[in-house]
Order: sequence, then C-alpha cells, then structure tokens
Amino acid sequence: MSTQIKLDPMTPVPFAVAKRVQELADTFTIELAPTSTDGFVFQPGQFNMLYAFGVGEVPISISGDPSDPSKLVHTVRNVGAVTDALSKLKKGEQLGVRGPFGSAWPVVEAEGNDVVIVAGGIGLAPLRPAIEHVLANRSKYGRFVVLYGARSPADVLYMKQLQMWRGRLDTYVDVTVDHAGRDWAGNVGVVTRLIGRANFDVHHAKVFICGPELMMRFTIKELSDLGVAKDDIYVSMERNMKCAIGHCGHCQFGGHFICKDGPVFPYARIENLMQVRGL
Repeated sequence: MSTQIKLDPMTPVPFAVAKRVQELADTFTIELAPTSTDGFVFQPGQFNMLYAFGVGEVPISISGDPSDPSKLVHTVRNVGAVTDALSKLKKGEQLGVRGPFGSAWPVVEAEGNDVVIVAGGIGLAPLRPAIEHVLANRSKYGRFVVLYGARSPADVLYMKQLQMWRGRLDTYVDVTVDHAGRDWAGNVGVVTRLIGRANFDVHHAKVFICGPELMMRFTIKELSDLGVAKDDIYVSMERNMKCAIGHCGHCQFGGHFICKDGPVFPYARIENLMQVRGL
C-alpha cells in the first residue's frame, strides 16, 4: 500500500520517466514514477515544479487522475530550453519534482450542482484531473458539460479521451476549432459559441475555465450574460513562477501570488485585476 510522499518545497525529489506520449506536434505527456515506493497525492488544478537537471525548472500543471497516486502525469508544451530538455527524456531517465503547489478546482464544493468545464488549447490539461474526479464520482453531480476549443483539428488535445467522454450517456462534450479544412466535420468557431446550447442550469452550476486569458474573458462575459453568478465561476491563471511558495514575487498578480493564492481563483476575487490588460 503506498503512502504520500512528503516533499521539502524547495528540494526537488527524483522521479523516473515511466511513459512518454507525443500528444501534438509541440505537446507531450510524461508519466512519472517515484524512485521510492511512495505515491504522490494532489488535488485537481495543482501544479508541480519540474526540474531538468543542469538546465532549469518550470511550473507544469498536473494532468493525471487524482485517484491514482502511483502515477504522476504532466502534459507539457515544448516552448523553451527546460521543456525542450524534458521532451528529450527517455523512459527510465530522471527529473526533479517539487510540489504539489497551489489551489485546486472546488470539486467537492461543486457537488449537487451542474459542472461546466470550458477549456481552450492546452488549458484542457489542468482541467483533466477535475474531469476525472467528476466522472469517478458522477452520481454526486448534476449535468456535466465539457466544452473545448482549439486552433485547428491538429491542435485538439486528448482527442481519444474527448471521444471517450462524449461516448458516455451522462456527459455532454462539445468541441470546436478556430479553422479547419473540408475533412473536419465538427464545429468551427470560438468556444463561447458552444455555451448557449449546453443546456445546463445557470442558477445551479459551477464553471471551471482554463485557457488563454482573452478566451477566458469572453467566456466569463458569455456566462454572465446567461445569468451565471460570478461566485460560481472559477479560472486558472498563469504567470512566470519561480519559487512556487510566494517568496520571489515573480508571479505577483495585484495583491496575489499565482503560485500560492492560485492558480485557481474564484472569478469574483480577481475580477478587477482581469480587466487590467498586461497585468
């Protein structure tokens, strides 16, 4: 029986790559196994600092199933030196992990309500643990809606899982892309166009949003126009994080630290800050 790893927040613990999947041209998923026998417990929405030895460290959301502590899963977009080094790790090679850090999606508080997931691009990765949690505890929730938007069909993350979730009779999944060729039979347009037809109870719904900030702002406006209360909307914010424990100030967002007070915030708490472009 596994027990939870107790990590020093500033000391990376070695994990070995157990599996690597190339999700998209620039995005991959790595499944990590602890070098000890202990498991890794986290809450949906939290993140880790992943350390490529000799290169550096980056914050990456945990994208695996929170009910399975034997697997630590991250989906990573290759956009810099550290993520490029992580992308080249082979099965059995090691990296360092600090975490988990940050706030979580309020999946327990959402029980008894409809749950609406709105994701854009790689923003689906931090939401996947919340989706897994709701599906594993499906009877505790009302209508379950997953709305996802990507730039093109080639950029749709977790295509097989989206198809699997859509195949369930108790989950509504709708996907759209910004542009597509004639071989795409699905929706074309922005993700906000999917909200109005998702048929959830706007007065008894909790909405979790993650994606580009412009997409999140338009999604919040659409939800507000439909009558969803600001207190029922949660967003995951992203900034340049370094220490992950609120000491260095790199991720300061107004009076908040994204690493410690976020990344998941009730929208009502940061509404004024989200109106400030470039903050």
